[in-house]
Amino acid sequence: MTVPTPQSPSQHFPDLPQFSGFMKPCRLEGKVSNLEVYGEIPQDIDGTFYRVMPDPQLPPFVENDEWFNGDGNITAFRILDGKVSFQQRYVRTEKFVRERAAERALIGKYRNKFTDAVRFKIRSTANTNVVYFNGNLLALKEDSPPYALDPETLETYGLYTFNDQLPSMTFTAHPKFDPRTGEMICFGYEAKGDGTPDICYYSVAPDGRFLQTVWLCAPVVAMIHDFAVTDNWVLFPIIPQVCDIERLKRGGDHWQWSPETPFYIGVLPRRGAKPTDVKWYTYRNCFPGHTSNAYEDESGKIILDLGISNDNAFFWWPDAQGNAPEPSAIATQLKRFTIDPLSPSLDLSLGNPSVIQSDNCEFYRIDDRFATQPYKHCFFDMMDVTLGTDFASISAQLGGGHPLYNAVGHLNIATGKTDVYFPGKTHMTGETCAPQVSNQHSLVRFPAAANNGRTCHPANAVLATGEGCRATAKTLDEEGALEFYYRVNVAYFILNDKRAFIGYRAFWGIDGVLFTLVTQDKP
Repeated sequence: MTVPTPQSPSQHFPDLPQFSGFMKPCRLEGKVSNLEVYGEIPQDIDGTFYRVMPDPQLPPFVENDEWFNGDGNITAFRILDGKVSFQQRYVRTEKFVRERAAERALIGKYRNKFTDAVRFKIRSTANTNVVYFNGNLLALKEDSPPYALDPETLETYGLYTFNDQLPSMTFTAHPKFDPRTGEMICFGYEAKGDGTPDICYYSVAPDGRFLQTVWLCAPVVAMIHDFAVTDNWVLFPIIPQVCDIERLKRGGDHWQWSPETPFYIGVLPRRGAKPTDVKWYTYRNCFPGHTSNAYEDESGKIILDLGISNDNAFFWWPDAQGNAPEPSAIATQLKRFTIDPLSPSLDLSLGNPSVIQSDNCEFYRIDDRFATQPYKHCFFDMMDVTLGTDFASISAQLGGGHPLYNAVGHLNIATGKTDVYFPGKTHMTGETCAPQVSNQHSLVRFPAAANNGRTCHPANAVLATGEGCRATAKTLDEEGALEFYYRVNVAYFILNDKRAFIGYRAFWGIDGVLFTLVTQDKP
């Protein structure tokens, strides 16, 4: 095999989009108490808002590195009695610790161990998601086991293997939580190492005991970024971004778009399953994104709602000929597949899904009390070019962040009505979150770009999950409540009970705001 010649990393970040503008690394650890507040934060918001972002501590070993390869940096906004404090700390992964000691980057290309300067046991960056489980924060990256952290201090305990019960080398960045049983439902793909077709499905009791473990063989070695769970079934949507171990050995990318590969959905009984019980349904080539929810209807059929794009949404990983769509041409709709898992038919091809949200949208969030069950409300990011965004003003600072979304939508699935929150002509939006903080409020995170070419204003907002969600009266330019001079980077988060841990993607900025918009009825 041909291995790329090792190179010495630069002492400054490359002048490339993924390291400039809103994507410029933050590289901050520290605490700030009593952040400035303007207006009033609802008194019933009592908890901690956690997020994790890719934030490289050092210039990359490979100059044209993926933004996804940045070190995980966790932020905690602690909200109590209308006051907010801030803390941020890197996850002490093997990568982070060894590179800090060496004072240089050592990890090579994204998910390609053959390009590293030294051998690593665990290459995790722990930068994609953070969840609260059994007293720990778990920082997640789908190519590795979780890292456990102290929820109060953000100190890294180390790798989390569930007391040596974890059978897989990998762990999803999107575990699902059953609100009725308290289970955490998980899986790992490429579970026996890079380029392997193995999938390991497992569910974990609230006390950390493994309840189910099933090994599967995927029909293709490809990306499974998100998945879905119902009362009785687990679904694995496979993205046609494929891995070839020989390409990795030659120093190539982990992923390559395969336009000939169909969209597969694996359907497995949630309990008591054998490897042979999985059914692999197929649909035409497309890009399945994040899931919204899944459940079973009265007839026992599976209802699966997820984002579908007709194009390769990960355009930075093109096909074998280098073909990729223009970012501005990529659009994703929320679609619904209906699957009969008990049908005796040997034809596992799926019919066309129905469109339940026709706008260009992604990063779906629901009230997690309705996970695995029929649900009524869905929040998401959306792009509507008719809203008046000043793209010319903000484009200079986007860096590697194409202006994907400029508004947040709230879909009432029962009525089909969509309400839109537009934060202002110089603001973009990021991955929303709709955790139920109380019976009245749900916390939603809005990142945003600014119009002066220097700052942007990430914003927390309190919106309703109930009828109407009439949150269009004010823009970020008109009202704010939390001021904090700090630059954030792109990030993710999750929620559990009164602790807000949900995910969002944000461009960096210097001013932050937290403001109340409306409250409505219960979901």
